[in-house]
Amino acid sequence: MLLLGIFAVASASLLIRFAQREVASLVIAAYRMGLSGLILIPFTIPRYNPELRRLSGRELLLAALAGLLLALHFATWILSLEYTSVASSVVLVTTNPLWVALLAPFVLKERLSPLIVIGLLVALAGTVVIGLSDACEQTVVGLACPPLSQFVQGKAFWGDLLALAGAWTGAGYILIGRSLRPTLSLTPYIFLVYGMAGLILIGMVAVSGQPAFGFSPIIYIYLLLLALLPQLLGHSSFNWALAHLPASYVSIALLGEPVGASILAAVLLGEMPGGLKLVGIALILAGIVIATLRANSQPATVYNKNLNA
Repeated sequence: MLLLGIFAVASASLLIRFAQREVASLVIAAYRMGLSGLILIPFTIPRYNPELRRLSGRELLLAALAGLLLALHFATWILSLEYTSVASSVVLVTTNPLWVALLAPFVLKERLSPLIVIGLLVALAGTVVIGLSDACEQTVVGLACPPLSQFVQGKAFWGDLLALAGAWTGAGYILIGRSLRPTLSLTPYIFLVYGMAGLILIGMVAVSGQPAFGFSPIIYIYLLLLALLPQLLGHSSFNWALAHLPASYVSIALLGEPVGASILAAVLLGEMPGGLKLVGIALILAGIVIATLRANSQPATVYNKNLNA
């Protein structure tokens, strides 16, 4: 199931690139979350309606905030794919576990272990390397980088920054999910959050005035696959695996996403990552692995009843 989830999630950036031939990034995000919410309706309302009715105002507010952060996560990340490479975008956006670790002591009162601090620093070094690889050129004598004023105006730089914004908003979404999931089953939780994210993104599309229809038939297939594969199948596989494997093992398996996406991008899009970018990718992956080592021997602490619901 983890292997299935990795390949499903890794397909997202490729499907987005194909859809971006005709569809604006914000519209793609709205389709992804809106279709996911619609698909979940027949699986949620008939069975979980009593649980949904029992939710308190605070729980509904937190779910709405999680949906807002998820909407911003996909809007910024998908937009980043217009400016930077698939490898850079996917690797940077998957740093969100490290930002969760950094914020957890303040939000969840969880202590940071030395390994998490070391992993965070290593991964941040990787983000700097990737930023340099997108702005600088490798020469015989070393790196040739533009002046700082020109560097911050580069297209790839802003794409990397948008991908990092996707990681930060994704981290906020995860932190809220940790506080909600113990009292809310998996299916109604993702229904509320996906649905809220879809409504917010649809509203953003309406305000922006970007066209949401009139695309080629193949584009609608890409948009539907985006909701089915990386969103519903991919993320659900990871949540299902948490009922059977330690959470740290599952989080390490998530690191297969940027690797899988980079391979798919190289094969299908011809985007071959350079040597410097490979170093940055390796640093980020190493940093996330180091940060999760402290929990390798701990059992999963997830609510099996909720995950199997």
